[in-house]
Amino acid sequence: MNPTRLFDFLAVQLENPLDKCLNTKYNGSWESTSTQEFYDKVQQASRKLMQMGVKHGDKIALISTNNRTEWCIMDQAVLQLGATTVPIYPTITGPEYEYVLKHSESKYCFISDAGIFEKLKAVEKNTMLEGIYSFEDVEGCASWNMLFEDDDASLQEKVEEAKAAVQPDDLATIIYTSGTTGLPKGVMLSHNNVVSNVLSATQKLPLTQDKNVALSFLPVCHIFERVILYIYYYNRIEIHFAESLEAISENLNEVHPYFMTAVPRLLEKVYDKIYARGAELSGIKQKLFYWAVDLGLQYEPYGRNGAWYEFKLGIARKLIFSKWKEALGGNLELISSGSAALQPRLARVFSAAGMTIAEGYGMTESSPVITVSEEANSGLRFGSVGKAIEGVEVKIAEDGEILCKGPNVMQGYYKDPEKTAETIVDGYLHTGDIGEIDADGFLRITDRKKELFKTSGGKYIAPQPLENQMKQSLFIEQIMVIGEGQKMPAALIQPAFDYVETWASENNIDVGSDMESVCSNQALIDAIAADVNQHNQNFGKWEQIKKFELTPNAWSIDEGHLTPTMKVKRKVVKEKYKDLIDKIYA
Repeated sequence: MNPTRLFDFLAVQLENPLDKCLNTKYNGSWESTSTQEFYDKVQQASRKLMQMGVKHGDKIALISTNNRTEWCIMDQAVLQLGATTVPIYPTITGPEYEYVLKHSESKYCFISDAGIFEKLKAVEKNTMLEGIYSFEDVEGCASWNMLFEDDDASLQEKVEEAKAAVQPDDLATIIYTSGTTGLPKGVMLSHNNVVSNVLSATQKLPLTQDKNVALSFLPVCHIFERVILYIYYYNRIEIHFAESLEAISENLNEVHPYFMTAVPRLLEKVYDKIYARGAELSGIKQKLFYWAVDLGLQYEPYGRNGAWYEFKLGIARKLIFSKWKEALGGNLELISSGSAALQPRLARVFSAAGMTIAEGYGMTESSPVITVSEEANSGLRFGSVGKAIEGVEVKIAEDGEILCKGPNVMQGYYKDPEKTAETIVDGYLHTGDIGEIDADGFLRITDRKKELFKTSGGKYIAPQPLENQMKQSLFIEQIMVIGEGQKMPAALIQPAFDYVETWASENNIDVGSDMESVCSNQALIDAIAADVNQHNQNFGKWEQIKKFELTPNAWSIDEGHLTPTMKVKRKVVKEKYKDLIDKIYA
């Protein structure tokens, strides 16, 4: 069949079902759900939701701490009734839950655990919710298991009628953006918006039936991972849901996936950990390690470095890179990276190690994929985010902003026609990103339009390239370039405290036991300054970072420094560290 609605992808898989379609770990053991079981559960849930009064156009909220089978069942059950899913980030605050639930007019909410229930209890009375149901046993909260009790199979005919009534242009989901500034906006995506994206993006991914195992850990409430889920359904890929970010290493070695998605911050952490382990080696082993890394950092695909380089790479892969791959499960061949800018050095070294990183670009408002890299068709070019997917047009406005047009462009912002009209002009989505398209059609992102700033000397500064360059330092976990209206650019830096501890131990330096002491240690400040000065050489004198201050906290989602997709909330960081900024420009 030709999929036109999001629940059609499961119907396609049902024609050639999997024994292990969805796999979630409960109490230390993996539990598999076959395609047939998945489909049957979805029909049961739809029948019960219909009994509960859920109808076409109703909004149903889904909140889960981790990706799991239950989330997938509810997503499909809601969609095939013509109702709308409202996936919500689990890490936001109670008042933010209240805003999203109220603004979306959600009728029911399905959650994963007690932590989320505690937040919701405090705000439930201020929403339109008629019920909250939990996947796990939570005291005081109704169980989602009620969906499968006293099942009335005679309602299936009405469910089929509801499914048949769903049109491709019907609203499928409202996804609230993480909101680096102001209140989150509800992005309205139709079935066709997302289906078109799944079908076009699939063409760029080397998914095959003999290598059909994937690990899923990026939040499915984010459109990037959600589209990947639908791609997996459509291409018969076994999905294994990681337990948590901390358990990824363990899960990789249990599941042995061929494919996974990642955000740049995770890849940076993996690389830094591997590099730190290499630094602990000695003698010939350490020399071989550094030789392989240096070779990997020069990698170019398609044998462009010549036969001698490829010969050396073969040795490096056998002696060093094979161990990297083994540590990540042994089978990993493709990592799809999105959500933020990826440093080209990471793409090079992982790809050299035999784990190709295909970087893509998009946003929630574009369902999300606009461009993507692919290893086939000479479609991999480091420093770029690939070419536009089929059916999508990309062009650069006079001011450098990236514009996008196609079936993937959202219907608009929920209850906000003014913002919609500002964002979609003459059918083109204004992304807010600045970029360039080369002669071969590859897109390169240079910065965020709103993040460009001008110094008091009239020079424009693009912070993103500076930040990406500086994060190559093992000492730097997070960095935010500042300086709007000031005489020079400067930076707030969160040290990589784990690496600092290792570095201090190796160099017999006492940096103290608390973060305040670490950030005031002159030896550490000097070491970071040396790295900053080295990376500054890649930029013009007017844009080089002249001063910096270290922040004595780990920047986190919970503390408000970062969005759920790990983007820095610049306004929040500026407010939190106003004293440090004043000190820089005193």
